[in-house]
Amino acid sequence: MSDNYKQQPEPWKIITTEPGPELPLVTVRFDTIRNPRTGKEIRAVVLDSPDWVNVVALTPERRLVVVRQYRFGISDVTTEVPGGLIDPGESHGDAAVRELREETGYTTTKWTYLGASEPNPAVYNNLLHHWLAEDVEATHPLELDDGEDIIVDIMSLDEVREAVQSGAIRHSLVLAALARVMDLSSG
Repeated sequence: MSDNYKQQPEPWKIITTEPGPELPLVTVRFDTIRNPRTGKEIRAVVLDSPDWVNVVALTPERRLVVVRQYRFGISDVTTEVPGGLIDPGESHGDAAVRELREETGYTTTKWTYLGASEPNPAVYNNLLHHWLAEDVEATHPLELDDGEDIIVDIMSLDEVREAVQSGAIRHSLVLAALARVMDLSSG
């Protein structure tokens, strides 16, 4: 590893903060910030959002529970692991249990926290908490929000790997979760 790895750029100073519109899922904020290298000020957009969770859910046979749903941003259906927003006052662990049950009907008592990632730190200020749920079983009916229309499916880990390699699974936050549990390479 190079010596540059240990070097960090200076933090940018926030000069002013202005509230922007409150939208579903996010509140927009405008920060005027100063580049410490040039001294120039720029106006940055920051999206305030609650933290999220996603769940890599494996059946006793080591098959992955996935959800297929329409995503407005890309106007297409994606294959994902279950997940969603953490409700106010809710722990990320409780949110993982809830999202798995609501979106898939699956439950378990075997949970492992896999850590957090920053979904898009260029504009978002939240974290995505990744969870592994093992030995999941279908125990409940789906409890979908008005903005959800989900098909639940089960994939073998070989099918998951193939779907990642072919681009059928390409949601970056799903890939981040899967990579914490399995080898996604083709070999």
